[in-house]
Amino acid sequence: MERKTSSDRLAEALGRTRKQWEKSLAVEAGPSAPRRPAPLAYTIALSREAGANGRLVARAIGERLVWPVYDRELVEMIAEGMGVRTGLLEGMDEKQANWLRECVEAFASVPSVSHSAYVRHLVETMVTLAARGECVIVGRGAPHVLPPATTLRVRLVGNLPDRVGVIQARRNLSPDDAARWVDKVDRERAGFVRDHFQADPADPKNYDLVLNTSRFSVAECAELVIAALQRLRERKVAPQPAAGSTAMQVV
Repeated sequence: MERKTSSDRLAEALGRTRKQWEKSLAVEAGPSAPRRPAPLAYTIALSREAGANGRLVARAIGERLVWPVYDRELVEMIAEGMGVRTGLLEGMDEKQANWLRECVEAFASVPSVSHSAYVRHLVETMVTLAARGECVIVGRGAPHVLPPATTLRVRLVGNLPDRVGVIQARRNLSPDDAARWVDKVDRERAGFVRDHFQADPADPKNYDLVLNTSRFSVAECAELVIAALQRLRERKVAPQPAAGSTAMQVV
């Protein structure tokens, strides 16, 4: 019998979580009556390419909606729950497994944190936040973990020269160093999602809305996301994209 990996077990747990969540959305009006959706508390899950101003867009959305934004704050919450320093988990955040193991081994003098433990706490934290709703979660595979019925899944992309320019200015790097940084971070984030959530973060079918930040400003992106959220809220039935459906792309 083939032995299940930690990723296999995580995928099964996520599947069970989604089924339980979907059941909790329906309220029985009677034995023969159709299921009616319970009031929905939405979460915005934001995926982003490196240099696509994901953090700024998330902050702009949070300010307009008066919702909390969880980016680095998510790592801080997990560190508190695991009883370790935030700096230890920051080295693990959205990185691939091989790099993570090396990072953990380098911290032999502090409480050990396994990669699987981090991912488990990450999923638990995101699901708990999303159960309350009305928050913005940045990255960490959130669009691939949280239930589509109560999540607006957004992907921010941008032309490579523009993204490199953003990182060059933000981190005070040379053009070549900025380009290498963007490539490295994109690969690490993509690897993290593929390894642990069995999804392709670049596939537009995994999102409800894809925005090109080379065409739209931070404020405009925030406005478009909020407009999409309002459309979902106006619907009587929780949105459930059909298999193979494509996201709305604004380029």
